[in-house]
Amino acid sequence: MTEKTQGVRRRGRRPGGTDTREALLNAAREVFIEQGFDGATVRAIASRAGVDAAMVNHWFGGKEGLFGEAVLKLPFNPQDILSDLLTADAEHIGDAIVRRFVTTWDTTGGGVFTALMRSVASHEEAAMMLRDFFFKHIFKHVIGRLAPDNHELRATLVATQIVGMGMIRYVAKFEPFASADVDIVSAAVAPTLQRYITGKID
Repeated sequence: MTEKTQGVRRRGRRPGGTDTREALLNAAREVFIEQGFDGATVRAIASRAGVDAAMVNHWFGGKEGLFGEAVLKLPFNPQDILSDLLTADAEHIGDAIVRRFVTTWDTTGGGVFTALMRSVASHEEAAMMLRDFFFKHIFKHVIGRLAPDNHELRATLVATQIVGMGMIRYVAKFEPFASADVDIVSAAVAPTLQRYITGKID
C-alpha cells in the first residue's frame, strides 16, 4: 500500500469515529505542555496523533478549539482539592496545600498546569483559568475560613508560592527542586504559606 493510499484510507476511516478525536486530544496535551499555545502547531499535533491536519478543523474548528478541549478542562475536580484543604487543621494548612498540589501535579508530571504556564503570556483564557482555579475555586474559600484579614492579598501571596513552585518544578525543571521529595518541598515551602495565611504580613 502506498503512502498516498494510506493517507486516503486514514482520512476516510476516522472522521466519523472518536478514535481520531481522542488521538488529537492526547497529542495536543503533549505538544501544548512542551511548547505552549504559541509554539504548538496544528501540523505538529496532527503528526503526533498520526492523522491528517484537516482533522483538527473537523473535530475542533482549529487550534484554539483544540486548546480549549485539551488544556482548559482540568483533568481533576477542583472541588476535591478544596474539600481536602477545608478539613485540614489551621496550624498545618501550609503543609496541606503544598502536599496536595505537588502530589496532584506529580502524577502527571505537571500535566495541564505546565501547558497553562507555557501559554499564559500569549493566551488570555489560560491566564484566566489559572486565576479562577487558584482564587475562585481554592484559595478564596480556604483563606476566607482561616485568615484573620487581608484575604485577597493573602490569596495572592499564596498563589505566588504555588505558581512559582510549579514553574520551577515542572516547566523550568531546576534541580534539585524539580526532583525533590514532597517531604523536602513541604518542609521548605509550607512555613511561608502558613505565615501568608494565618500569620502577620504587615
